Amino acid sequence: MGREEDEDKQDAESEDSDVDDEGSEKETEIWIQHYSSLHRILLVGEGDFSFSLCLAKAFGSARNMVATSLDKQEEIAGKFSNGIENVRELEERGCLVLYGVDAMKMSQHFFLRTQRFDRIVYNFPHVGFRYREGSNCQILLNKSLVKEFLKNAKVLLKEGNGEIHVSHKEGDPYDKWDLVKKAEKIELVLHETVPFCKDNYPGYGNKRANGAFSDAPFHLGYCSTYKFKLHHPSP
Repeated sequence: MGREEDEDKQDAESEDSDVDDEGSEKETEIWIQHYSSLHRILLVGEGDFSFSLCLAKAFGSARNMVATSLDKQEEIAGKFSNGIENVRELEERGCLVLYGVDAMKMSQHFFLRTQRFDRIVYNFPHVGFRYREGSNCQILLNKSLVKEFLKNAKVLLKEGNGEIHVSHKEGDPYDKWDLVKKAEKIELVLHETVPFCKDNYPGYGNKRANGAFSDAPFHLGYCSTYKFKLHHPSP
């Protein structure tokens, strides 16, 4: 074999090393915090979709993501200065964006009910500022929201290593929402609690999402991401 033929063979072998047994290129795994480009990710209760877009930019694609909002498209346009722009970029990157998805009923959604996800993410669930934040009425509404969300997310979670992530403010009155107890009652297990740092998600803007100042950020203070898994009884 001549030198040129030998070099051609080496080049071909090098190219083949980047291809799997089915002849398709292997996908490089990219991580941002707790999320991988190989995870099938459902994002719930997105405001201006800036968190979803942050993940998509980190991954270089959003084909592994479904991002949802309770709002209709025209409501997003009215509430958030960058909402529609973010949605358009997400869609260009391959994300499926769904409007009018109620976190408390999402397991019955015509599309979502056929899907299962590795990660289901709800950042700072909140029913909106209907009463004073620390009032019993407001607390009860938020407790109901997290309870129903967890029940629905459990249905949509993949068996095995699937996780439900809830980022949540700490301290009074948020501790009264009983997030962990709500999860335990439906046989979800708290796998880990880690500090939530907004700076870890470039471009993410936490929005009030309700009222005259819907596009304004709310004070985060100390907050955490709670990771829940399905409960598997010991044999």
